[in-house]
Formats: sequence, C-alpha cells, structure tokens
Amino acid sequence: MFIKTGDTVILRTGDFADKFEKSKDGKKTVKTGKVIATSPEEGKVIVQGMNIVSKHQKARKQGEQSQILKVESAVYASKVQLYCPKCEKGVRTHIEVVDGKKIRVCSGKNCGHKFD
Repeated sequence: MFIKTGDTVILRTGDFADKFEKSKDGKKTVKTGKVIATSPEEGKVIVQGMNIVSKHQKARKQGEQSQILKVESAVYASKVQLYCPKCEKGVRTHIEVVDGKKIRVCSGKNCGHKFD
C-alpha cells in the first residue's frame, strides 16, 4: 500500500470524487483530505472530511443522551490517489532509492516532487 498516515489524498470514486473547492483567489482546486489512519491488512484508509457516515450512539449511563454522530468511515486504498501540490492533481508515484532510503516521487510529466 503506497498511502501513509499524514498524506494528502483525493478521492477518485464515490460522492466526493471530482469535487472542487474555491480558493481565496477564486480559483477552483480539487477537494483534498488528510489520511488519519491506515489499515494495510484490509487495504483501507480513513480520510479526514470524506466518506462521512451517521453513527447512532446509545446512552450508556442513566441521564446520558443518545446521539447521532457524524464520523469518517474507511475507504479502500485503491479508491484514493496521492495529491501532488506541484501538479495540483492526483498522481501516481514511483519509488527511488536515495542514500539507502526509499522515497516516493511523483510520476507526473516533468514534476519529480518528492513526498517523503
């Protein structure tokens, strides 16, 4: 799995795919989110602000209120793509070895942005 905790990603499918936000200068930018948690065994990630579901929570103690919470749900890692700030879009990556360390690099045309 090429997605790590803390990465900025975009969603390729579903309700949040191809959503745009307006920046301060009025330019449209792709809606991005930060990866909160990863689960390599299941191949899923949790992205902040995306794939929000309603969770019903029952009262546990006397006098406590039951409530409906809005919580981020897991998404398959194959449905998200790393966001390159230089290319300003979701990109594929390849791995280069520099000084014995593996570094993820943007595969965009003439980009070469290093993610690690």
